[in-house]
Amino acid sequence: MSQVKVLGELAVLDDVGPPRRGRAYPAAGATSALLLPAVLLLGALVLWPVLRTLHASVTTDGRWVGAEHFRAALAAPGTGAVVGRTVLWAVLVPAVVTALGYLFAVASRRSEEGGLVRLILLVPVALPLVVTGVTFRLMYDPDPTRGLATLLATRLTGRSADDAPQLLGPGLVTVALMSAFVWAWVGLAVLVFRAALDRLPPSLADAVRAYGGGRRHVLWDAQWRPLLLRTVAVVFALVALGTSRTFDLILVMTPGSVRDDAAVLALRVWQTSGGTTTGQGAALGVVWLVAVVAGMLVAAFFVRQAWPPPRVEATPGPAPTTPPRRLFRLLAAGGAVVWLIPLVVLVATSAHGQVDAAARGWWSAPPGTGSYAALLGGDELWRALGFTLLLATVVTATVLVVALLAAYPLAWLTGPAAQATGLLLMAATVVPVQVIAGPVNEVLGVVLSSGTSRGLALVHVALGVPFAVLVLRNAFADLPAEQVRGARLGGRRWWGTLHRLARHNLPAVIAVSVLEFVQVWNDLAVGLVFSGPEATPIGPFLAAEGRGFVSNSGVLAASSVLASVLPVLLMVLARRQLVAGLVSGGVR
Repeated sequence: MSQVKVLGELAVLDDVGPPRRGRAYPAAGATSALLLPAVLLLGALVLWPVLRTLHASVTTDGRWVGAEHFRAALAAPGTGAVVGRTVLWAVLVPAVVTALGYLFAVASRRSEEGGLVRLILLVPVALPLVVTGVTFRLMYDPDPTRGLATLLATRLTGRSADDAPQLLGPGLVTVALMSAFVWAWVGLAVLVFRAALDRLPPSLADAVRAYGGGRRHVLWDAQWRPLLLRTVAVVFALVALGTSRTFDLILVMTPGSVRDDAAVLALRVWQTSGGTTTGQGAALGVVWLVAVVAGMLVAAFFVRQAWPPPRVEATPGPAPTTPPRRLFRLLAAGGAVVWLIPLVVLVATSAHGQVDAAARGWWSAPPGTGSYAALLGGDELWRALGFTLLLATVVTATVLVVALLAAYPLAWLTGPAAQATGLLLMAATVVPVQVIAGPVNEVLGVVLSSGTSRGLALVHVALGVPFAVLVLRNAFADLPAEQVRGARLGGRRWWGTLHRLARHNLPAVIAVSVLEFVQVWNDLAVGLVFSGPEATPIGPFLAAEGRGFVSNSGVLAASSVLASVLPVLLMVLARRQLVAGLVSGGVR
């Protein structure tokens, strides 16, 4: 942009059109300064720890040993079953979540009760996985006088309590864990499918019918091929990557006696390495990291598109669609009722005294406030909640600032550089924290002290920045040229332009803020590895409370309810901005 005098009047020459788009962005010096915070964080707390783990996997005390640690780790008893279980999680669970998400999205679309169904399905998405684990462990308790699922199994099969299927036993514990994970993730799939269905122009279906096509042709040619096939790939990939967080569920939901029968690589790496990264633990971590990154790359190439994406012309408004048939609406309502049962179990158990909750089921004892009274009388829960609130707020604000600064110059990249940057950010997003725990502790030991609140916050910021940059960069790049031109003309400096661009991308900014806050609030793995006695967030606090699960079930349920209020409230209030923000920048 330049200013010259024309016929004696000051005129602004707009040179921010597509052919010269680069001039709307900061100069090289400013670009380096904007990228520096993100580069330092990712370099010190993600890239170097990954390289350190790779080095540890092929050396012993600095001496090169090649593939020795890999051979020993893979030949260890039980490792084959652990790897097989991890693959099963990464294939079967995403398939079930994707199928249910699509069916619920179709069945709840454009109907009076559809909004309520989606709201019910969304609540489990916001719950910490620790709370999900507590909820399903209460429901699957092997004693039919306490476990609702076991009671129903004994009544339906006519067997005794000893002969009834034990979902938390060695044979079915993985099925029980998968059911909890599916319950927690289906709501996210419904939101993404619903957004995709709303973008389908009904004229496509009309055109297919005009050429004599039936229902099958409409489904394939007017829905799956133009849009839903890519959406399926996105949902499948998101859930597959999310299964790397089964660590939380296994740690909370499985009794210690059957934990090895449910272990996956996430748990095995943590058990093998602990707070350090050496030998076989590093080798297993490398195997897991390569599998996760390879899965991410396959998904990215499968759903790849031209970047920046082609501009979508604005439409007057959502076109009218035909409501689903009564059968589908009844299925959606029935599914919502089923999804409510675990929530009812959790809340009802919390509404009983400690003795009643430990001795018998919530349906056979009068309600009371004993568990809440015992919980609120102490200060441990309040201290954990207060610390988590402060931690999540500080981390979210820091991640947002660092990501906005980095996304601004990165949005101007084009061609192979843009694609490579996107893949690197996605790879950094999926690095499991258990794989880099040891080297990150080494870095924290140098710049801070491990086990402090500052160190914990720094790790959360480093792990949250890649996804935030990815979403905001894509959202900035999606802006129409008119809005970029307007922001440039209205902002005297680059920060003025950045501020105006952020205002134009408010849904993406809100989505990043809410997701980062909920991620930190609901975390268990990072807190478990990097927290200390004076810095204990709510996730590790709940996991520690679960050690005496049966005798402590009332207080644990009450703690879980209180810990879930804020993330659920945030997700419900911001659900529209979440969908808009993720669709505009998160799934490119």
